[in-house]
Amino acid sequence: MTKAERALETRERILTAACEVIADIGFENVSMRKVAEHAGVSKALLHYHFDTREKLFDEAMTHSFAQTGTDTENVPDSVPSAIVLARILRSMLPTDAELRQDWKLWQELWVRAQRDTAARHLAVDLYDQLHAWVGGAVERGIRSGEFADCDVAALGTLVLALCDGLGIRLMLDDPRVDLAAARSTIWRAISPTLGIAPEFPDA
Repeated sequence: MTKAERALETRERILTAACEVIADIGFENVSMRKVAEHAGVSKALLHYHFDTREKLFDEAMTHSFAQTGTDTENVPDSVPSAIVLARILRSMLPTDAELRQDWKLWQELWVRAQRDTAARHLAVDLYDQLHAWVGGAVERGIRSGEFADCDVAALGTLVLALCDGLGIRLMLDDPRVDLAAARSTIWRAISPTLGIAPEFPDA
């Protein structure tokens, strides 16, 4: 392994550890020492890669976001756009332990964004990427004739709003909302606009 590869591996290990620690105890309770210990590196090495706790949080959020929904990348043309969109929706809800951790990080970002300009810009930028992710799947379906022509931006806003609202309920273990109900609610809301069946597809 080259020096550059070792540095990249160390950086990835630190970011993974930061995501886990922040999700576990919250950003306000996180110290650089705790992250270094969890990553198995020295505090000096951690500071070499990330000189402040705030920069570490921002990079951890970006790292977490980049890991989400990788199964929707490079999808063959033969896969229906409804399946692609359903996979995206699954990745945007807290459907497993890893995604629940991502959701905890998002909740930390929401709190920080209320009083920190950099965090607010980061949140807006990540939401822009989510819009592009959803919009790309919808545009794919429109081009293929699978979806009806529609206002892609407005549909993306609706999808994100529903995912946020229902995702919070799932994170709270609200007995009135389970995963199947959340998926069904979102799909029924968008299916008339897309001109597709209201049943959430088997993705």
